[in-house]
Amino acid sequence: MTFPRLTLRQALIGAGCAAGLAILLWAAGFAWFIARTAQHTASPPHADGIVAFTGGAERIETALQLLAEHRADRLLLSGIGGGAELAQLTHRAGLAPAPLADRVTLGRRAATTRGNALETAAWVAANNIHTLIVVTAYYHMPRALTELRRVLPNVVLYPLPVLAEDRPGQDVPLRLMAEEYTKLLAAEVGLTSVLPARETMVPRGDHAG
Repeated sequence: MTFPRLTLRQALIGAGCAAGLAILLWAAGFAWFIARTAQHTASPPHADGIVAFTGGAERIETALQLLAEHRADRLLLSGIGGGAELAQLTHRAGLAPAPLADRVTLGRRAATTRGNALETAAWVAANNIHTLIVVTAYYHMPRALTELRRVLPNVVLYPLPVLAEDRPGQDVPLRLMAEEYTKLLAAEVGLTSVLPARETMVPRGDHAG
């Protein structure tokens, strides 16, 4: 069976149509992403643990306040860079370090969202965590949950997104939101799990105490 040969013009038209359709699908998905991140999340119940994916405003402070309010038994601050210590972090949150020290782990190995998830999985296994409150920026939450669900299929996750002035999308440039959505798509199809990781699979978490 033979197939008609496409002319260059026909091939270009076909490629243009395919590209146009891909752009339309991406735009529709991006609109869904903006709407999804704008939704408020109900306050989570008490959990075995809390993890905060660091790297943005108010994430650490929010997680420490939750721990101080006894909303969970333990806290992992994943992706703590440099030489930051608990005393500095609690000072920013307006809390005293001593009452929290033996309940906080400073995870220093993660440099990406996938790394955060791997670091969290190791900590969850070491601390017998079955329910987990997840703290990160509202626009980062969908990708964080995608990566966590891949490595923690049997752990119940309670998202607690950090909102900016309760107006999602207003404080973050559209370019950054588009970037985050594209990264979410890569995570959803599993690309991050086949790329070389910059983090150790079983990272060393430093207990603050």
